[in-house]
Amino acid sequence: MRNAFGFLGSAQPRGGGIPTGPVAGDADEALLDSYSRAVVDAVDSVAPAVVHVEIAGLRQGRRADGTGSGVVVSPDGLILTNNHVIDGAREIAISTSDGRKFGARALGRDPDTDLAVLRGETGETLPAARLANSKAVRPGQIAIAIGNPLGFQSTVTAGIVSAVGRSLRAQNGRLIGDIIQTDAALNPGNSGGPLANSAGQVIGINTAVIMGAQGICFSVASNTALHVLTQILAHGRVRRARIGVVAEQVPLPARVAYRAGLSQASAVRIREVQAGSPAAQAGLNSGDLIVRLDGATVTGVDDLFRMLDERRIDTAVTLTVVRSSVPTDVEVRPIDREQ
Repeated sequence: MRNAFGFLGSAQPRGGGIPTGPVAGDADEALLDSYSRAVVDAVDSVAPAVVHVEIAGLRQGRRADGTGSGVVVSPDGLILTNNHVIDGAREIAISTSDGRKFGARALGRDPDTDLAVLRGETGETLPAARLANSKAVRPGQIAIAIGNPLGFQSTVTAGIVSAVGRSLRAQNGRLIGDIIQTDAALNPGNSGGPLANSAGQVIGINTAVIMGAQGICFSVASNTALHVLTQILAHGRVRRARIGVVAEQVPLPARVAYRAGLSQASAVRIREVQAGSPAAQAGLNSGDLIVRLDGATVTGVDDLFRMLDERRIDTAVTLTVVRSSVPTDVEVRPIDREQ
């Protein structure tokens, strides 16, 4: 029957009695409580490590002040943020959620991934967040963004991971691979802040939104962030080898894996081969699935990104690619990314 509001509902017992016993709403409330507890616990773990980043500097010859977010990843003051947050900065100021303020300097920047590493100039020990293994991230899992959107410090938004393995153009025009897409709301000022999972670990560094869209936001995966952090600490910049492809992570169909004798669940599909590049010279094609590099399994763009480090510049490497379900070895000689 229909109730007074026009919605279908349960029939009331004759005589005006009130139904007793458990109802669906009780279960819904319990689920909501579980979700709330997961988000609260994650925020308690990560939020103390989130900082407000303020810069004063010059951009295109004009004075430019800006703000963003960052996340402390070691107690001695290493901070991950976005490259575009500190672009042109002459002075960098950090504010913590507990009211501490201190300066910072840039240890290194990587425009290709829109990431930067700062050193907080404080002698104090800072709360630090842990980086998760972003390869374990799956669409549908809880995603929690913490930052300082529009100047509102320590703002929390939550949603789900919408997709993994996306690609996104950096401001310098190069493609960032292994991007996590989420519907956790991001606004100006969230840039550089963490995207966390329900275990209170950082799975990504928030970097961009599509203006005018609803719930389409992007984060650089934590595995990529860890690689950039390690490289900057070692070299002051990220040295990379380049083969000249635009690629994305894709599931490896079971039938293709079976026919090719592979056990992995994903691979890297080449979307575009740049003219004159080492990949073009080696005969790689759009649509090829990269599954190994020098015998090491490649399951995602972050694997390829990490393996093509400075050791492989001007050194022949063997890529195993799958074409028409048949694995083929191709020799490629990467060049320095700066070339």
